[in-house]
Amino acid sequence: MDSVFLALNMGTDIAGKAATQGGYAAATETTLAETVGLVISIVLAFTGAIFLVLMVYAGVLWMTAAGEEEKIKKAQKIIFASIIGLVITVGAFLTTNFLVPAIIAATKGGEIGF
Repeated sequence: MDSVFLALNMGTDIAGKAATQGGYAAATETTLAETVGLVISIVLAFTGAIFLVLMVYAGVLWMTAAGEEEKIKKAQKIIFASIIGLVITVGAFLTTNFLVPAIIAATKGGEIGF
């Protein structure tokens, strides 16, 4: 026996028309995963920019140290901390980009698609 289920239209087409007439863009069907992925991409871009700024700052600090051990040590600490931060960030990105889809595919019984 086939069951037929009908969903009640709650006016999504009306809301879309009203938004368009009001000068707003029509709503898109963006998933939560796409939104989170976009946020992660933006954060990673800022992380790369921060890394670059810190490396340039440490390099200038080192080059202008004129043999002062304190400034050289400070520049080395900044470089070391920047590299560690970048490694952690890239590791987190790789984990979420490769490991999580593999786990999801394994639990669903599908193929892993990189």
